[in-house]
Amino acid sequence: MTMAVREIRFRYLLLIALRWLPVGLIIPLFPLLLLDRGLTIAQTGVASAVQGITVLFLELPTGGLADALGRRPVLLIAGAINLVSLTVMTFADTVAVFALAWFLQGIYRALDSGPLDSWFVDESLAADDRADIETGLSHGSVALSLAIAAGALLSGGLIWLGPIGSLSALTVPLIGAVILSGVSTLAIVFFMKEERPARGLAAWSASIRGVPRAIGSALGLVRRSRVVFALIMVELLWSFGMITFEKLMPIRLSEVLADKQEAAALMGPVSSAGWAMSAAGAALIPLLIRRIGAPWTGFALRILQGLTILVMGLLAGPAGVITGFLLTYGVHGAANPVHAGLLHRQAEGEYRTSLLSLNSMVGQPGFAIGAILLTSLAQSVSVSAAIVVGGVVLAAAAPLYLVKPKFREPIDGGTSPTSALTPGGI
Repeated sequence: MTMAVREIRFRYLLLIALRWLPVGLIIPLFPLLLLDRGLTIAQTGVASAVQGITVLFLELPTGGLADALGRRPVLLIAGAINLVSLTVMTFADTVAVFALAWFLQGIYRALDSGPLDSWFVDESLAADDRADIETGLSHGSVALSLAIAAGALLSGGLIWLGPIGSLSALTVPLIGAVILSGVSTLAIVFFMKEERPARGLAAWSASIRGVPRAIGSALGLVRRSRVVFALIMVELLWSFGMITFEKLMPIRLSEVLADKQEAAALMGPVSSAGWAMSAAGAALIPLLIRRIGAPWTGFALRILQGLTILVMGLLAGPAGVITGFLLTYGVHGAANPVHAGLLHRQAEGEYRTSLLSLNSMVGQPGFAIGAILLTSLAQSVSVSAAIVVGGVVLAAAAPLYLVKPKFREPIDGGTSPTSALTPGGI
C-alpha cells in the first residue's frame, strides 16, 4: 500500500469513527428520554417514524446532490443539519417538536448516506488504481461498530454520574452528542480533501429528473423476479421487527427495573456489548454458509432471531431481557451479510444499484410502520406483547429466503448461462 493510500485510509477511518461516536451516545437512551419528557410510548413511535418516511423520499435525490455539489460540501451541509436536529432534541418536550427533530434527522441521514464511502473509494483509486478498497471498507465497518460501542459505554457512564445543574441525567449524553457532532463536522473541513470537481446544480436537476426512471427500473426487477420480490419482502418484515430491539427493549428494561434512569445507564454497556456480539456474529457466519448455503442460512437466522426476540419479551427480570437482547444482536450481525450477499447475486451492472436502493427504501417504511403499530400495541396492551408480535412478524420472513426462480435467466435480460439468479441455490 502506498503512502498516499495509507493516508486516505487513515482519514477515512478517523472520519467514520467521529461520525458514529455521537450516535453511540444517544442510541441507548432515546426511547427513555422521550418518555422522561412526557411522551407516551405510542407518541415516541409516531415521532421517530418521521425519520424513516423522510429518508424514503430523499434518498435518491440526495445522492444526485452529492454528484452535483461534491461529497465534501454535502457532508458539511449534513453535519450542520445534524447539529440543528440534536439541538432541537435537547430542548424538545412535545410530539410536534420531537417530530421536527426526527424530520431533520431524516434529511441528515439521507445526505450522509454514501458520500464518505464514495470519497474513500474514488480517492484511493486515484492514488493507486490497484488499491485494496475492500479491506478499507471492511475496516470502516469495524471502526463504525467500535465507535458506537465506545459511545454507548460513555453514555452509560454519563447517566450514572447523574444530572448536571438543570440538565437531567438523560439529557447529559445528548449534550455530549451535540459537541461530538460538531467535532465530526469540523473534522470533515480539515481531513476530507476532494479534488473531484463539482458538476453544478444542472447535474442535480438532471439527477432528480432521473429519479422516476431509477425507481421504475427497480420496480421492474420486482416484477420480473420472484426471488427479488421475496428478498424485498424480507427487508420489509425485518425492518418492522427491528423496532423490538431498537425502540422497545430500553422500555422493557425500564419496566423490569422500575427505574428509567437506571435502565438508561445500564443500556450503555449493554448496547456496547450488543455491537460486539453483532461483529462476532458477522465474523462467524461464513462457516455456516459454507455448510448449508446462503438461502438456508438466511432461513435459519430469521427463525433464530425471532426466538431471541421472544426471549427478550417473555423472560422476567433484567438478566433475561439483556440476554435476549445480546443474542438478538448477535444474530442480527450475522444476518446482515447473508442478506446483502443474496441481494448482490440477483442483478448485474446498472440493475445492482437500483436493487440495493430499492431494498434500502423498502426498509424505511417497514421501520416507520413498525414504530407506529408496535408502540401503539405496547401502550394499549403491553410492551411484552408488542415485542412478541414484532418477533413473530420478523420470523415470518424466513421462508422467503427459500423462494426459487421460475426461469434460469438473468433479470437484466442477458443470455449468459451464469445467471445472477442461479448461484446460491435459491
